[in-house]
Amino acid sequence: MLDMSALQTTLPNPTFIAILYATTLSFVLSLIIAMTYEKTFRGLSYSRNYVQSLILSPIVAATVIQAIGNSLATGLGMMGALAIIRFRTNLKDSRDIVFMFAVLAEGIACGVNGYSIAITGSLVFSMVAWFLYYSPFGKSKTFDGLLRFNLLTLSEETTLLESMLKKYCRVFALITLREMAQGKRLDYSYHIKLKQDKDKELLIKALRQIQSIQDVHLLLQETTVEL
Repeated sequence: MLDMSALQTTLPNPTFIAILYATTLSFVLSLIIAMTYEKTFRGLSYSRNYVQSLILSPIVAATVIQAIGNSLATGLGMMGALAIIRFRTNLKDSRDIVFMFAVLAEGIACGVNGYSIAITGSLVFSMVAWFLYYSPFGKSKTFDGLLRFNLLTLSEETTLLESMLKKYCRVFALITLREMAQGKRLDYSYHIKLKQDKDKELLIKALRQIQSIQDVHLLLQETTVEL
C-alpha cells in the first residue's frame, strides 16, 4: 500500500514512488486543463503544439521542483542552467498565457507534494473556464459597425436621416463625406453602435424608405467572431 501521508510533505531526497506519483498526477491534471482549453477555444489561431505543451510543461515543472527540494544551492544552480535557455515563443492571446500559468502552477504544486492544492486548483480552474465559455460574460451587447450610403447633394432628407440614426443607434459619428457623380451626390460613411433592442435589418429597411438614398451598406463586427 502506498502511504499517502508520506507524500504530503516535501522530502529532501524524494523516493522513486514520490517522484512517480508527482509526475503522474501532474500529467493527469494537465490533461484535464488541456482538454478544457481545446473544448473552450474560440478563434482562428488554434495550435496543436501549444495544447501538447500544456501537457508536457507541468511534468517538467514537477521534475525540476522535485530535483531542487529544499536545497538552496541546487535551486540557484537550476536557475543558472535554465537561464541559458531562451524561449522565443510569443503568446499573442492573454487567455493562452493564463492556461500556461495554470499548468505550470499545477506542476509546481505536484513537485512540492501539495497534491490537494494541485487537484483543487486544477478542477476549479477548469470549471470556471467552462462557466465562462457558456456564459455571456464579457460579450459586447452592442455592435460596432460601418454604415455607408449616398444621398443627393441638395437633398432635404438629411433631417429624416439623422432622426433615423438617433432612433436605431446608441452612438453614431460621421467618418467621411465625399462627392460623387460629378458633385450631384454625396457619399456618407458613419461609425455606429446599435441600440440593444434594435436590429440591423430594421435600420437598413428604415433607411431605404428615404427616396434619394442609394447603395446602403452596413458592415458589423459580430460578437460571435473572436480572433
